[in-house]
Amino acid sequence: MENNDENTDDLHFDNRIPLANLQKAVGDIKKELAKVIVGQENFIELLIVSLLVNGHVLIEGVPGVAKTITAKLFAKTLKTGFSRIQFTPDLMPSDILGTSVFNAKISDFEFKKGPIFSNIILIDEINRAPAKTQAAMFETMEEKQVTMDGITYSMSSPFMVLATQNPIEQEGTYALPEAQLDRFLFKIKISYPKPTEEVLILKTHHERKGSLPQTMIKDILDPKQLQVFKEQIQEILVEEKIFKYITEVVSKTRNHPHLYLGGSPRASIAALNSAKAFAAINGRDFVTPEDVKKALVPVLNHRVILTPEREMEGMSTENVIQMIIESVEIPR
Repeated sequence: MENNDENTDDLHFDNRIPLANLQKAVGDIKKELAKVIVGQENFIELLIVSLLVNGHVLIEGVPGVAKTITAKLFAKTLKTGFSRIQFTPDLMPSDILGTSVFNAKISDFEFKKGPIFSNIILIDEINRAPAKTQAAMFETMEEKQVTMDGITYSMSSPFMVLATQNPIEQEGTYALPEAQLDRFLFKIKISYPKPTEEVLILKTHHERKGSLPQTMIKDILDPKQLQVFKEQIQEILVEEKIFKYITEVVSKTRNHPHLYLGGSPRASIAALNSAKAFAAINGRDFVTPEDVKKALVPVLNHRVILTPEREMEGMSTENVIQMIIESVEIPR
């Protein structure tokens, strides 16, 4: 079926919402990261979308494909706090959240906040830590707060977790529980670069002459501007046919013969929010089916589980999601 929505990003509209500043900020972030990061345009755009809709991102790829450095440099473009936590098999929840220590001056215990109390949190190799530590992240990621000794501590805004993981076939990794995976807005898979891209990576590395990539990146966006952009995205128009389109695609994952587990209503909400952000960064104050299609694979990738038979055959969740998207008629 011919798609009439493909060229909507090239058209100009009289928007109800002034989106020029948002578009400029997004373009500036992409330009800054392009000084160091070769390719990965889709990865960077998904990071920006997630930031704009208060989402967390799971980044999967083999070691050495710039997962960590891209996340670190992305955080550098924001005028916010940044914290990096390396997950290891012996990491305890208190190592992340903080702990109560006795203060002799006041003869009482006081809470010393852990590294999770920041704005952009990079968790490296999240699937190397045990289940107890994974569970400690649940409340923080979902509720944006930590409860210790009966006292609740709220996280400051913005609060975004960027977690990298190695494929579960790698030695010393744990599969993340489905409930935790569902807390991530996107799962982004990073593959090896193309040969032409790898040549550019080598050239860029050579031309830096040993200088650190972080020193080349300027901050672009502060929390106040970011909050304005987030409020603008909430005002993006969504027609009834878009709600039905998202619902139909996600519903099909729940009874598909190749899938053991389908997407929840949280997946539908994630697809809707992401589509609104895609529309905004393309200068539109309304969502098109193309915006939804851009969001569906990274939104559903970690929320659906293949049946054992399909997994043994080497089928991927992306294959099944694409099959489902192609089977649903695009609304006009």
